[in-house]
Amino acid sequence: MLSQASSYQELIRNFRWEIPQNYNIGVDVCDKWAHAQPQRLALIHKAEDGAVQHYTFAQMKALSNQTALMLAAHGVERGDRVAVLLPQSPETGYAHIAIYKLAAIAVPLFTLFGAEALAYRLRNSGTKVVITNQVGAAKIAQIRDSLPDLQVVFSIDGGDEALDFHAERAHYDAAFTPVDTLAHDPALIIYTSGTTGPPKGALHAHRTLLGHLPGVELSHDFFPQPGDRIWTPADWAWIGGLYDVLMPAWHHGVTVVSHRFAKFEPEAAFQFLEDFQIRNAFLPPTALKMMRTVAAPERRWHYHVRTIASGGETLGAGLLDWGRKTFGLTINEFYGQTECNMIVSSCATLMPARPGIMGRPVPGHELAIVDEQGQLVPRGVLGQIAVRRGDPVMFLEYWQNPQATQAKFIDDWLLTGDMGVMDEEDYIRFVGRNDDVIISAGYRIGPGEIEDCLMGHDAVKMAAVVGVPDETRNEIVKAFIILHEGYTPGPALVSEIQRYVKTHLAAHEYPRKIAFVEAFPMTTTGKIMRRKLRELAD
Repeated sequence: MLSQASSYQELIRNFRWEIPQNYNIGVDVCDKWAHAQPQRLALIHKAEDGAVQHYTFAQMKALSNQTALMLAAHGVERGDRVAVLLPQSPETGYAHIAIYKLAAIAVPLFTLFGAEALAYRLRNSGTKVVITNQVGAAKIAQIRDSLPDLQVVFSIDGGDEALDFHAERAHYDAAFTPVDTLAHDPALIIYTSGTTGPPKGALHAHRTLLGHLPGVELSHDFFPQPGDRIWTPADWAWIGGLYDVLMPAWHHGVTVVSHRFAKFEPEAAFQFLEDFQIRNAFLPPTALKMMRTVAAPERRWHYHVRTIASGGETLGAGLLDWGRKTFGLTINEFYGQTECNMIVSSCATLMPARPGIMGRPVPGHELAIVDEQGQLVPRGVLGQIAVRRGDPVMFLEYWQNPQATQAKFIDDWLLTGDMGVMDEEDYIRFVGRNDDVIISAGYRIGPGEIEDCLMGHDAVKMAAVVGVPDETRNEIVKAFIILHEGYTPGPALVSEIQRYVKTHLAAHEYPRKIAFVEAFPMTTTGKIMRRKLRELAD
């Protein structure tokens, strides 16, 4: 746990990793608390029918033990893959704990995946057992013949396509001795978004949770503090929901609040903050942008949030200012990726927020900006964000893909594929994905700053920017815009928006083309798929 410090430099100076030789995520996040404080509240879950359920750590231990014994009885052994195809739910939480305690490998999967996406991941991972619901079981039934390794499918809500999870689990005792795992033993496979090619399975060790902790603690202003209670709308199948919120909170014995929103509604999110007395939230940029469209939330709801962290895309000045007005706090940005997460963060108690700056390296993580040959570039020069090998949060390998694993590294550096600039004080400005950077007339242009500027225009509800080919300039900026109600697309509005960007940014950054759309193509993790937008661009 990070020690409270008066400066960033003091924090870096005092930090030391404490990674034990033997370590198991399931024991750490559950059994540890069930033994010390059995009645400590682990989870508050709001079901789809509105019913609210409370689970102590003692209950989570008993449920996960029964699940582990059930899985073992169905042939699951050390190293076998068990997929969890569920939304935020108690079963999702204790299924993960059971898999870790059994020394099997968890494969979290999004409920929004179609049959083809599921088939690829289940086949690639060689998954042996799936824990899902009726909807997921029906999808898997369509592809079952293409999954030779799959032996058992459990459903938490019955159905004809799978075994009844709860009925099966009830047959087993609540006493189970967890397998004694090493910190570097594999624990889970999380698949990349697949926005730049086929999804790859990032294999992580048990130690990845310990590697996440400094970033989580920093991004929530020295989490935990007395009274903290955390929530995120991010799915627990994403590393952001699972290892930026759920598992770190349980490591610290902090209560997590969960609910499956059929569709994210910003007004419902504000009500949720009030109803469940949320003190800490991880809100992805897309969620924040949607919440920003709600009029005067600070006067309509009574919430008392201590910290908000956000990652996935950089926030601009507009969103940061809105956060201060709406919540009375500075939203802390953080950065990471599936293969190496929570490695950069801001922290309002230690450093001033800088629009367009995602923060500084989190204690324990060594970052650099490198060129295409993996050589360090001078401070202030654009390059690729890289992380030193040996980091405890870093993935072990891409599952069954040694070529992709090798390509992810140059010498001692993991290459993130993201472009950025580091200044003399170690602040890192995120410019964009390697393939998102727009090169126009010799200028390198990141989409984030332009999108933030566009969001400042009264007519613009949401914006996404890509580069499109141009004979003269190599590329030009094209903006895809969702308008607020009451505004009509047309040449006059295009010209007005273009003038607005020219005035607020620079002439070479304004969108020479604008398309008005009703929605953006999104990944299941809530990121805009700019690759798809480029395909749509004329």
